[in-house]
Amino acid sequence: MSQYRPTLGLQAIVDLDRFPLDNKAFQEESRQTLDRDGVVQLSRFLTGTALAALNKEALSLHPLAYFTQQHHTVYLDQPQQQLPPSDARSWKITSTKGAVTTDQIPSDSPLKTLYNSGQFQSYLCSVLGEKALYPYADPLSSININYYQAGQELGWHFDHSSFSITLLTQTPTAGGHFQYLTSMRNSAKGDQNYSGVSEILAGGGDSPGMLPQQPGDLVVFRGRDTLHRVTPIVGQRMRILNVLAYNVEPNQSLSEHARMTFFGRLG
Repeated sequence: MSQYRPTLGLQAIVDLDRFPLDNKAFQEESRQTLDRDGVVQLSRFLTGTALAALNKEALSLHPLAYFTQQHHTVYLDQPQQQLPPSDARSWKITSTKGAVTTDQIPSDSPLKTLYNSGQFQSYLCSVLGEKALYPYADPLSSININYYQAGQELGWHFDHSSFSITLLTQTPTAGGHFQYLTSMRNSAKGDQNYSGVSEILAGGGDSPGMLPQQPGDLVVFRGRDTLHRVTPIVGQRMRILNVLAYNVEPNQSLSEHARMTFFGRLG
């Protein structure tokens, strides 16, 4: 007999007293913060009940995770070996993590309740300046649980997407710090700042900022022009990050190449 699992509504998942998602003033404050800093962090966004449920769920699903090691540049391209080793375009970055996909997450998961909530999506649209948000058309890419184990990391890179939404539910024993440098390129104008990025990779330039994330924190982040990474994990406790991925156009799928790379299957 399967164990009964109560379904959590939005009010049991999010501390709506502290984070009134449908309040226009709160939405505007978040939007201004994102526009100014490139990141909005809502500390202890999840209720204690929801955090415990999500962490328990993530640990139970961990055996299903597909682990991969990727080599790429900060621009998420293949390294151009014909260029000098000091050039950012030839600098090989390593990223390693595991992922559980949308179709592996139970239908009554608090993650799916939050992801599909009209109130939550309305808040995100206001903050991001989008008219609507849509799930991925493929069955894998909308919600992912990412696992970073000892020695694993997310290397320096820029995102292809204009925004990301994440929920941290477990911090590692040590390491696993989210570091970032804002305005490191201007992708809209085609300015990739190869020299400035190369300097950072060589250990020079400005010191990166660090986002002091704790379990239960929600982060809305613009990473297209912000160089960022997660430092290597130290110790046996994993870093567990839930990724809520939306599109601004309907009926979009992650490419087959990306699905095979990140998830090891198409569906």
